[in-house]
Amino acid sequence: MIRAALLFCLLLTGCGRYDEFQLPVVERTPAAGRFVWEPHPGPVLARGSAGDWDSSDALNPSIVRTAQGYFNFYSGFDGKTWHTGLATSSDGLTWTKAGKGLSPAGWEGDYIAANGAALQVDGQFLYWYQAGKLPRIGLARSTDGRAWTKAPQPVLDPGPRGSWDERGVADPYVIRLGGAYYMFYLGQDRARRQRLGVARSSDGATWTKLRSNPILELGGYGAFDENGLGEPAVWYSNGSYWMLYTGRDRAENRRMGFARSQNGVHWEKLSTPVIAGGEPWNAKVVCDATVEVQPDGIRVWFGGGDVAKPDERLNGQIGFGVLRWQAATGQ
Repeated sequence: MIRAALLFCLLLTGCGRYDEFQLPVVERTPAAGRFVWEPHPGPVLARGSAGDWDSSDALNPSIVRTAQGYFNFYSGFDGKTWHTGLATSSDGLTWTKAGKGLSPAGWEGDYIAANGAALQVDGQFLYWYQAGKLPRIGLARSTDGRAWTKAPQPVLDPGPRGSWDERGVADPYVIRLGGAYYMFYLGQDRARRQRLGVARSSDGATWTKLRSNPILELGGYGAFDENGLGEPAVWYSNGSYWMLYTGRDRAENRRMGFARSQNGVHWEKLSTPVIAGGEPWNAKVVCDATVEVQPDGIRVWFGGGDVAKPDERLNGQIGFGVLRWQAATGQ
């Protein structure tokens, strides 16, 4: 009876996979000021030509800086399937494509193995990505960023019936702090609300979700993020944790907003800046941020498009900008 009850609990409620936690507490008094956005005028990585694996969209950059330069694990859509490919660069602005490396197979179905987050740990690339008709998060490993070995099963599943992420988990963004991994991700419930949550892991493969998820809710009526949240990017600087996230409005325009936290769990949305596209190529969509913290600013790579849709065929390309810290008057 004990075994049967335990199995039932594991299957239906995810016993042992939920806990209360927070990221390491940062400075008690955060710096006063705000970020100012300085965009690069055009895309730095274009979608491919007709017939290429990334001919329809090139989006979802995940940037890793190594001793050999920058590696960009980005998502490409060919009109049917999303794949993950690689581009390399010496400076993060001029990129050379190296082809696709991950395509969906097995439990992943035939639609997507992309929209992921990469880290380099002990000389090995770890890449968490979205896959499956009911979206789940998988994990792949590589020594060179080109040949990958996938974990046989997803490493993060949707939640139990009635939960905030019952109908899918997606858009992972992973950071490593103090020997632990923290994954910020999108969850969708049965009402198709898309909000953000966090999970923690000691090895990147076995994850514990925050029991009090979600950590970021939809915006109010008329807000830029009233129709859905996604694609979080998280970093620490200027005495706080920061999040850039994608918001969708009712017309499916996408822009990026800011949130701030002292413990990575309790977040406050900021009213400014909201980053929108200022060029024809990203007039309708700005999304999918990935960041690199530098002393002179936060380098941001992001996806952009000129078609307002929630998913694909956006004429997606990858752009770049820098967030400069502007201290409050008197600081």
